[in-house]
Amino acid sequence: MGRTTLPPVRTGDAIDWVARRLQRAHLAYGHGTDNPSDEAAALVFHAAGFEHHEAPAAYDRPLSDPVRRTLAQLLRRRIDERLPSAYLTGRTWFAGHEMRVDARVLVPRSPIAELVENRFAPFIEAGRVQRILDIGTGSGCIAIACAHAFAAATVDAVDISEDALAVAVGNVARHGLAGRVELLKSDVYSALDGRRYDIIVSNPPYVPTAVVEALPPEYAHEPVIGLDSGADGLDAVRAILAGYRDHLMPRGILVVEVGDTQPAVEATWPELPFVWLEFERGGGGVFMLTME
Repeated sequence: MGRTTLPPVRTGDAIDWVARRLQRAHLAYGHGTDNPSDEAAALVFHAAGFEHHEAPAAYDRPLSDPVRRTLAQLLRRRIDERLPSAYLTGRTWFAGHEMRVDARVLVPRSPIAELVENRFAPFIEAGRVQRILDIGTGSGCIAIACAHAFAAATVDAVDISEDALAVAVGNVARHGLAGRVELLKSDVYSALDGRRYDIIVSNPPYVPTAVVEALPPEYAHEPVIGLDSGADGLDAVRAILAGYRDHLMPRGILVVEVGDTQPAVEATWPELPFVWLEFERGGGGVFMLTME
């Protein structure tokens, strides 16, 4: 792409133009979008100041020259620096809710969003859920989505990273949930003092160190603490499984994403009756255990 090349004036044409250039650049996706077209739309809408819900009506709107120059700069950074688009725009969506993100936290992308939208049905009766724990909250996305889904529940959201908690504080405040979502610095259960929950949910680090080192450049912009979980990728899962019985209520459920380490989890804990969940929108490697 030439340094002075500007995208077309019409929004829809600009999206197509950006998508073609992203496609030719052979980038890696998976940070809120999984294809060049969706990523192009996110960049164009951000540059133009359009809101997510304005599509598709916005596709016929004209883009000003300043907007087109901003868009060209965003595209150049996406390609040259291999920055995930969510870090360029500063925002993404999880379970239908907007979240602000930066390089202090992973970009939200867990299939657990689908579970939250469905209020964890049919695995627990939503009406009796009073307390929820989100382990490794990062941006706060799962905790915030849970608080929206369970309006009568309180949510504890823990993370070992002070940087991540700073991002989560902002997101919790923007959603007006400071009264129901408590953020705590905690190494898994260390700060929870015997608290018990109806739902414990976690998207913890689960990538083996060697795999982290071989990931595409986009992932190098994310905090390694949110990805790397030791030589076999199971360090965080071990800590969660070691203590969940002390923090789960009777008839409570534990839901944990372990991604591609699913076979290793099954081999390491053959005695545990994991239920491996399926998702309509894709994704996997998420198990459920009940207290019983």
